[in-house]
Amino acid sequence: VKMGQKKKKSIRQPGRKRDFSPLPWSQYFETMEDVEVENDNSKDISSSGSHGPVLLLLHGGGHSALSWAVFTAVICSRIHCRVVAMDLRGHGDTKVKNSEDLSAETMAKDIGKVVEALYGETPPPILIIGHSMGGAIAVHTAAANHVPSLLGLCVIDVVEGTAMDALNSMQNFLRSRPKTFKSVENAIEWSVKSGQIRNVESARVSMVGQVKKCEEPLSSPGVSKSINEGIIEEEEDEEDEGVSNHKRKKEDDQEVKKESLFTWRIELSKTEKYWEGWFKGLSSLFLSCSVPKLLLLAGVDRLDKDLTIGQMQGKFQMQVLPQCGHAVHEDAPDKVSSLFSTSEVLIWSHRGLDWTYGRRIF
Repeated sequence: VKMGQKKKKSIRQPGRKRDFSPLPWSQYFETMEDVEVENDNSKDISSSGSHGPVLLLLHGGGHSALSWAVFTAVICSRIHCRVVAMDLRGHGDTKVKNSEDLSAETMAKDIGKVVEALYGETPPPILIIGHSMGGAIAVHTAAANHVPSLLGLCVIDVVEGTAMDALNSMQNFLRSRPKTFKSVENAIEWSVKSGQIRNVESARVSMVGQVKKCEEPLSSPGVSKSINEGIIEEEEDEEDEGVSNHKRKKEDDQEVKKESLFTWRIELSKTEKYWEGWFKGLSSLFLSCSVPKLLLLAGVDRLDKDLTIGQMQGKFQMQVLPQCGHAVHEDAPDKVSSLFSTSEVLIWSHRGLDWTYGRRIF
């Protein structure tokens, strides 16, 4: 099969290579601003829309608000709503006094502070949607009642049992990722070809929020190897001018030494002491939230005993979107948007200036 793929790619017409250039946030969000919160520094917020309920979007570990860019453009084209996507502490462009405190309790309080800073004491109805780590923080936020106007809760691809089991291999996964990239384009290409983000458009805007320029230039024999790891075979496939692999690698080494490198904005490996606190007890906490709830999974995940019983009792709705990677909302923004715009996820009718919200969400 691989030989067949290579042969097919070798006759591809010039100019047909996939575009991995970064896309601007302004193509998807209307505004991006720093929101000052009490007793802390600024939180970076991306938003769209001015009417309807608020969809408060919380990204996963290592990601940023830009993870929701394509989803935001799609959902705003389908329903009247306000979208607020924020960079969690330690992520993206958010600046806080203690960026290393990524405890569930602290981050949940951050959410409440941002909502208060944006809307005061009378916030509009808010639906929190969180992915992975952000899903866990969404549950902690809802359970602690930090958002009094909470309308509903959607958790994307995080289940306590699976997450706790995965913690044992998480450091190995993080070590397997390239430590540096020679450009943002290179980072985008890696994210797509490694399967981290399967949607090229989403990767082109999302990865901008995951990497930053290295503070000081790095050039060592191991750097170039880490940059190209995982995509060397693909680069071989796309050569159509007969450039040898050896020559290309030599040119890449020279470029690495001349240019600034890019690295991850947050070193997730250093946050290990908080991982258990994000996920332990998550199932019972999720079920304890009194608002309507949706669990959206990338595949048929293993539900633990509490969730299995809870689903049988109708305490939450579960949807499975197969053929998606972990970043479900990035891989399939249209399908995820459909759950919120064509089903009973959000039921409201527009009557003049008044909005009525159906309580049978999910």
